[in-house]
Amino acid sequence: MISAKIFIDGESGTTGLGIRERLSAMQSVTLKSLPSERRRDPAARREIMEEVDLVVLCLPDDAARESAAMAASLGNAAPKVLDASTAHRVDPAWVYGFAEMEPGQDARIAQARNVANPGCYPTGAIGLIRPLVDAGIMPKDFPVTINAVSGYSGGGKSMIQVHDTTNGPAFELYGLNLEHKHVPETQRYGGLTRRPIFVPSVGHFRQGMIVSVPLHLDTLNGKPTGADLLAVLEQRYAGCDLVRVVPPQADGKLEPEALNGTDRMELSVHVNQKHGQAILVARLDNLGKGASGAAVQNIGLMLGLHAGVGAREMAHA
Repeated sequence: MISAKIFIDGESGTTGLGIRERLSAMQSVTLKSLPSERRRDPAARREIMEEVDLVVLCLPDDAARESAAMAASLGNAAPKVLDASTAHRVDPAWVYGFAEMEPGQDARIAQARNVANPGCYPTGAIGLIRPLVDAGIMPKDFPVTINAVSGYSGGGKSMIQVHDTTNGPAFELYGLNLEHKHVPETQRYGGLTRRPIFVPSVGHFRQGMIVSVPLHLDTLNGKPTGADLLAVLEQRYAGCDLVRVVPPQADGKLEPEALNGTDRMELSVHVNQKHGQAILVARLDNLGKGASGAAVQNIGLMLGLHAGVGAREMAHA
């Protein structure tokens, strides 16, 4: 049995705890930790990095850059690095950790020394957009609009505290300055040359996510039908364990919490052919395929533990 040693730098945060929980269930992994009083000690962090096969960074962006540089400075003793922050997601020296994004991406992750874990919103948006761009149906300069709602656990400690203690608002839009940090990776890995408009929101539920992309079919190349869009998505994700294309619900409704506790993502196409309109929808757990689940999937690929399968699925394999 392959055995790997892993250090989670920043294991006390929401994503770090989720990764630790998943990895703890895997017999092929040994988790290494520092006592709380030594977690900011550079010497202690360098020492533990030298001991492990892979370091997971669950840190703010600046701290993640510092930690990645420390790992790289170890030369031949440097571990592989998976960064769960935003710091390296559009860095060409890092491989983007969305294994299903395009054919061969899982192999690139498996061969990489440095992998950037995707953001939760971009996972859904890229999963919907990239296949259409690659198929030539959506022009690269298409004026894409992305609407999304997430549970409040995706907003960090301060947002979680507000919702857990004072209940927080039932629903709110945010990022209305159109400078959300997830837009650059969405544009880059969505294959778009025009910056998309991204409208995120948060609801008063802990986790779960829906990402949607509305489309006028006659503005796409070849004026495709809804069936054409569906066929492109089905072809791209055929055989994928964690990304599945599913039929739309008959009642025309979709709630965001159905995949909570899993590492899966479901994609669907909702179309009104009479009006020539469609809505592409991705549903996922923002803490699963949107964060910790994707991280464990990437760890499995990088270390050859169980390529392409998330920890929640491993437990039932």
